[in-house]
Amino acid sequence: MEGKEILLTQEGYNNLEKELDELRTVKRPEIAERIKIALGFGDLSENSEYDEAKNAQAANEIKIAELENKLRYAKIIDESEIDTKTVQVGNTVKVLDMEFDEEESYTIVGSTEVDLEQNKISNESPIGSALLGAKKNQVVEANTPGGMLKLKVLSITK
Repeated sequence: MEGKEILLTQEGYNNLEKELDELRTVKRPEIAERIKIALGFGDLSENSEYDEAKNAQAANEIKIAELENKLRYAKIIDESEIDTKTVQVGNTVKVLDMEFDEEESYTIVGSTEVDLEQNKISNESPIGSALLGAKKNQVVEANTPGGMLKLKVLSITK
């Protein structure tokens, strides 16, 4: 991920900052306290509490480094620059699955903000990348793990 631009909405950026702050100011001291208590149990060679606390510390520090890296390379999507002429990151796109004659709406987001329950899909996913740049009434093909999808763009909104 080194050096790769990460697209985020302002909300997504704020959520990453909040999570990072939580890991640094709450989780890190909690883990340090667990290590301190475990050290009081004596012999470290058979001290599972100490091992668990050290593993939690390592996992927490890895997560902190990952979040710092994401924030370092974050590019916040300027909502005012998003138009509805062509599909781009930040748009909500209503499509028609031409094979099953079903309508679906997707919000195109950067890869760190994906939330499939809310139909937020990555601009790097098969469907997201196929939709990027498409115009209303255009038919695109998305090569998904489940096969080729033909989608007709019905509407593009912010």
